[in-house]
Amino acid sequence: MELHYHRTGHGPTLLILHGLFGTWENWGFQVKKLSEKFDIIAADLRNHGSSPHHDNISYHLMAEDVIELMDRLGVEQASILGHSMGGKVAMQLALDHPQRVEKLIVADIAPVEYPPHHEDVFAGLLDVDLDAVTSRAEADQQLARHIDSAGVRAFLLKNLQRGKQGGFDWKMNVAALHNEYRHIAAAPAEGQYPGPVLFIKGGDSDYLLPEHADAIKSRFPNAGYKVIEGVGHWLHAEKPAAFNRLVERFLTED
Repeated sequence: MELHYHRTGHGPTLLILHGLFGTWENWGFQVKKLSEKFDIIAADLRNHGSSPHHDNISYHLMAEDVIELMDRLGVEQASILGHSMGGKVAMQLALDHPQRVEKLIVADIAPVEYPPHHEDVFAGLLDVDLDAVTSRAEADQQLARHIDSAGVRAFLLKNLQRGKQGGFDWKMNVAALHNEYRHIAAAPAEGQYPGPVLFIKGGDSDYLLPEHADAIKSRFPNAGYKVIEGVGHWLHAEKPAAFNRLVERFLTED
């Protein structure tokens, strides 16, 4: 699985992983600013963005995809930053290949199984008639039958592209993501990564909670914890400068 990626900058390598329904481009601000001090590799995970599609999804598989990318680029060790689903991939990679990870940063997700909470999103995505819509505005109207938030719809519509045979296609593999959702909701496997880890929580988010402390400490005994107040799950997009400061400080400290 040859993942699509964007690479820029110079310095120690930082590999960045997006969340569900996202692409590397969600990290535009971080890539631009952090590339002043780091060699940034921002990847599209399988079934997302410009990376290949596959029917099977698991955190072991996605972690191996990233290891294959590191091998292809000749990167023996890197720090890994992941948000949400990408944070679980980053955790699984560190648990499976601790020697390949210098430092780990996990943005607003815990190593636990979450109850399903994307039913409306999938209903909206599957309801869009890709052969019939003639514009993004029409696709947005169809999504709105299931998804009230204009911001969520705008985020999803970044995945809409012109199809080769006319009409529109989703860049992401919606069918596989829907069929394999139980694996996306699952926790990373057991194991332990002894290196330095930073968990960053959005102050208004309920993805990372005190009751997750035991699951974190059992896998990541050297984990630290920071909170960005006044933001939700999309903390790196809502307060990008504050997020970058925490990332840069953690990566540069001894």
